[in-house]
Amino acid sequence: MSVPGEPEVGATPLRADGRSNDEGAGRRPHGDQAALSWSQGRAEPGRGTGRRRKQRDEHQMVPDVEFQSYYGRAVLKPPVWTHDIAFYLFTGGLAAGSSLLAAGADLTGAPALRRGARATSMGALLASTYFLINDLGVKTRFHHMLRVAKPTSPMSVGTWILAAYGPLAGAAATAELAPLLPERGVLGLVRKLAPWGGRAAGLGAAAVAPALATYTAVLFADTAVPSWHEGYRELPFLFSGSALAAGAGAGLVLAPPTQTASARRLAVAGAAVELAAGQRLEKGHGLLSEPYETGRPGTQLKAARALTAVGAVGAALSRRSRLLSIASGSCLLAGSLLTRFGVFEAGVMSSKDPKYVVVPQRERLERRADGGAKTNAPG
Repeated sequence: MSVPGEPEVGATPLRADGRSNDEGAGRRPHGDQAALSWSQGRAEPGRGTGRRRKQRDEHQMVPDVEFQSYYGRAVLKPPVWTHDIAFYLFTGGLAAGSSLLAAGADLTGAPALRRGARATSMGALLASTYFLINDLGVKTRFHHMLRVAKPTSPMSVGTWILAAYGPLAGAAATAELAPLLPERGVLGLVRKLAPWGGRAAGLGAAAVAPALATYTAVLFADTAVPSWHEGYRELPFLFSGSALAAGAGAGLVLAPPTQTASARRLAVAGAAVELAAGQRLEKGHGLLSEPYETGRPGTQLKAARALTAVGAVGAALSRRSRLLSIASGSCLLAGSLLTRFGVFEAGVMSSKDPKYVVVPQRERLERRADGGAKTNAPG
């Protein structure tokens, strides 16, 4: 239905002399058609070839437009997580690495190392639970998260991993108190059975430990934060290596050198995995590796790399030196902590700068377009 005094929708506008604007000169391209004609080198009908060549030359001289976001605002909202999550990453990895070390010490007959590792895993577990609940803001939220199990959610899976690991690590650590019980009566029976129960619980905790050490890497990579999401291949290896190095570092600090053979081997292996994955993360993703190399995250990761390397070398040489063993373990613990903080802050940095969101997207679109052009090319 047309409105009086206005042309109908879709009608060709008329000039004052009653003729159509398209008569004589032909319909001029507009919008996407004009852009397509320009990209193909076609000029408007009725224009000379000299003019067309001049316009084409001018078009080639126009510099590329730099990207600017809307009013300079970030494209993504930065993560709302506080540094409690960075501490949570470290303590969770320390607990996992210590449980693996404690299981090995139990099987190889290193009681001092076993006790120290079990105590470390229990302490790290309590600290990890505190940091997680503190970041959630409301204490009951952790309880509410246990009401459902959602396999497609890394957060839900991680909550259940933590819930499964906690009782096992706690039972293994509690078993170390058995020598304090009396030798007779009911408590004496508990004293005799506690080592076997502690071994079973310790092995169970060690079985869950790899999932505890790496699920946070999946959680980070599953977000839209550019530098975290792009590092989905390296983050699990980085976090697992860091967890092994931290657990071994705690063992080197707490146990005498005569019982730290497994801790020394674990320290070297964990440091090697951490350094290799970190190198790949910092160099293998072009623009999205930049946050891992610049600013405060870059400084933290460089220090972490140096401390981890020094700690691994010191661990390999600390067979007879208690002092060197403690120093090496401390370096490994500090390196693991700085690694978690560096990764955390690098992701936050990448979410605040629009270029880390838009430029990689444009590059992916260009690669797809080039791939499609090659596929459709004749011959």
